[in-house]
Amino acid sequence: MSLRTHDDTEVIVTGVPLSRRRRQLRKTTESYAFLSPTIILLLVLMIVPIIMVIGYSFQDNVILNKSPEFVGIANFVEILGDPGFWKATGNTLVFTIGSVIAHLILGLGFAMMLNSTLLHHAARAIFRALYVLPWLFTVAVIAVLWRMLLAPNGVINFLLNTDIEWLASPQLALGTITFINIWAGYPFFMVSLLAGLQGIPGELNEAATVDGASAIQRFWNVTIPQLRPIIISLVLLDLIWTSQQFALIWMTTGGGPIDVTEVLSTFTYKLAFAKYDFSLAATSAVLVLLMSMVLAVFYVRHQKARD
Repeated sequence: MSLRTHDDTEVIVTGVPLSRRRRQLRKTTESYAFLSPTIILLLVLMIVPIIMVIGYSFQDNVILNKSPEFVGIANFVEILGDPGFWKATGNTLVFTIGSVIAHLILGLGFAMMLNSTLLHHAARAIFRALYVLPWLFTVAVIAVLWRMLLAPNGVINFLLNTDIEWLASPQLALGTITFINIWAGYPFFMVSLLAGLQGIPGELNEAATVDGASAIQRFWNVTIPQLRPIIISLVLLDLIWTSQQFALIWMTTGGGPIDVTEVLSTFTYKLAFAKYDFSLAATSAVLVLLMSMVLAVFYVRHQKARD
């Protein structure tokens, strides 16, 4: 369809009235206008700093020196050759994998208990409030609370009739902070899996029972398949979050004693603010970013497949 203006100029309109096209354009413009504050914040607070850190990882004498020097991949070679980096990576793997596995087991166990009809509804409400309590505390409160409980003269040693230095022992410190992180994080799994359990149609379990399936068989063949998408999402998210845990470790052990609880986040922090080597700190941060991006890619692909 074509229109001719007063000066005989022909205007082509592709089957859509001009007024409708203007309305669509205005709606699109308004949508981006509403999103613009968030986009600007993301750009200023996330995208620009990430680009700057990546740039610092290829330079030397950054931030504190006005004339940084481009060194290529020399910083990456130095970091990957540092035994401290690999020690922190191993501690991160132990801390992360142990926490995620325990979060899943405890969260699923408590969720199934709270979803059980064997408990009275009043008892379920009380247990829900108690079990979700660790999730309500901030990291600072959790760190102070457990430092007090695990002190040589604290409640834990009093109950066990010992004087163990839980957070200062090279043999026990990593396991201790992993336990604290497990205690603080399992309610997230519990709440999410409880919602998933309540969304499973009752007819599936009834049909399995009629077919003669035992409780264990119903769990493996009905419950787990129905919860699999939620479990995969929770595990991937928890892997990302736990591998980047900093505040809890810093406020309990500070990466010590020696370096038995040193993880990648505290290792990077010390490079920047203890040794003031911002180039190597940026390089370590970039490596952590790459590891996190691998998990993020799996998470996004899983979400797309699920949708």
